[in-house]
Amino acid sequence: MEHFLLAHSTATAAQQAVDECLAQLHPVPAEATLGFIYATDAHAAQLNAILQTLKQRSGVAHWVGTVGTGICCTLQEYLEQPALVLLVTDLPLQHFQLFSSVDQLPQAITHDAVRVAVVHGDPRNGQLPQLVANLPDRLGNGFLIGGLTSASNYYYQIADNLTEGNLSGVIFDEHIPLVTGLTQGVSPFGKTHRLTECDGNIAISIDGRPALDVMKEDIGEVLARDLSRIGGYIFAGFPVQDADTGDYLVRNLLGIDPDSGAIAIGEYLQVGAPIMFCKRDRNSAEEDLRRMVDRVHARASLKIKGGLYFSCLGRGEHMFGQRSREMQLIADRIGDVPLVGFYANGEISGNRLYGYTGILTLFT
Repeated sequence: MEHFLLAHSTATAAQQAVDECLAQLHPVPAEATLGFIYATDAHAAQLNAILQTLKQRSGVAHWVGTVGTGICCTLQEYLEQPALVLLVTDLPLQHFQLFSSVDQLPQAITHDAVRVAVVHGDPRNGQLPQLVANLPDRLGNGFLIGGLTSASNYYYQIADNLTEGNLSGVIFDEHIPLVTGLTQGVSPFGKTHRLTECDGNIAISIDGRPALDVMKEDIGEVLARDLSRIGGYIFAGFPVQDADTGDYLVRNLLGIDPDSGAIAIGEYLQVGAPIMFCKRDRNSAEEDLRRMVDRVHARASLKIKGGLYFSCLGRGEHMFGQRSREMQLIADRIGDVPLVGFYANGEISGNRLYGYTGILTLFT
């Protein structure tokens, strides 16, 4: 059957939130096999109790999810408030596999068909970028979708049980049809340059000229006269060289040296790498979100049954101007589809960590 059922609650007490969600799901189908769960910080300390209660009272044995300072579901965003969202489905047991750590998986397997893994990672793990880069190969022919836990105190993930410190999630085989797409939250100024001298995360020269001079030309005279205004508005972008979709990785500017013309960037830099400068732009972000959702919707040739959405902490109402605007834009294109997700401390697509992006995945 492969149904997807949505429940959500903003109750302050964790037990009441569970009660309200279970009431919305009642009766939970006996065939239900898997649940996605996302909880805000306010419920993080009680997350294990929430999980165990859900297992006992719903009859659903397998759960996957994490904590977010913000979480979302169809038409709704819950930011910095008590909230719990659930998505329950009856996908066949033989077509998915949960893992609480990549150490549980074989070093490498052979698999011709693409296997998609929905993953959640602990941002405190310094090896996470490498784990994300290597996991698709370990799956044989894998593609990752997910994000890093965003939390104030408890960086929990769920993969059957509570876990932390690693990369965890659920792997779907080729018998689970789904489509996915990524939308950027910033727009490039247009020109792509080359790093010609760098040291660690310091861009010294671009196109053979001081990096700061190149950036000033790109961002325009008004901003260049007052660089104190560029924080949180101007970013460095790094095109993904082997992608055919125009994707790029967005990284923060950490500092500038007006004397030497160097720029500190939140990324390890390499000479010869392409680089561009980007701006945070609400209108461009809305247009790109609509384009992405339309593309994903068009690829979902069958009826859409449910979905997941992972967005950046810097998006949501911070980017789109009002709470739930981002989720409403998605619903405008795909309708009232059962969908849940969270606002991440970094988004995962393919084998890379992104920033300021939104990743939509639809089960068909």
